[in-house]
Amino acid sequence: MKIGILGTGSVGRTIGTAFIQTGHEVMLGSRSVTNEKAIAWVEANGINAQHGNFEDAAQFAELIFACFNGVFVTEVLKQAGAENFNNKIVIDVTNPLDFSNGMPPSLLSQYSNTWSLGEEIQQQLPGAKVVKALNTVTANLMVNAQLVNNAHHHLFICGNDVAAKNAVRELLAHNFHWNPEYILDFGSIQSARLTEGIVPFWVGAMQVLGTPMFNYLIVK
Repeated sequence: MKIGILGTGSVGRTIGTAFIQTGHEVMLGSRSVTNEKAIAWVEANGINAQHGNFEDAAQFAELIFACFNGVFVTEVLKQAGAENFNNKIVIDVTNPLDFSNGMPPSLLSQYSNTWSLGEEIQQQLPGAKVVKALNTVTANLMVNAQLVNNAHHHLFICGNDVAAKNAVRELLAHNFHWNPEYILDFGSIQSARLTEGIVPFWVGAMQVLGTPMFNYLIVK
């Protein structure tokens, strides 16, 4: 599969590398084709790794990951071109975190309580099938669920398209060892308000625990 990743930070590079290791072709997208992180990532990952601008990555991809800073959502999607997302699954890993007052962060005011980045991305990409996923765990755990409790912990997803969510569940199970029984569907993309809303707590817990290698397990 051809996978496009919008964003060249640690999350995007980690996901990209993991998909190459499972046999996929990956293009990292950034503002500029001269992005040094993307160039170095391609050099380290061989012939199935490519880089380009946001539009290049969106055009290239059969499936797209949104891994950019949520503050820049409108800028990134405008550069990528909404038409390049039509009928494609977009896995939204973004979080609307505000670190301006230190740690732990708060949520950006425009994406809290009554609106979310997930909803914003779906609104700006009406032809896409946006699935919010992976935003509640650290990057290394995203790509290998077995690193914590032998994958016995929960991942939360949401989105408006049931078939797209099922496809994401299968993709994560096949490539990243997520147990499908532990992937909880929270319903429509509106539930991104909930899954994004717990991330400041996650950051606080990371500070207390001294490690990002943990996750939520709901017991009933």
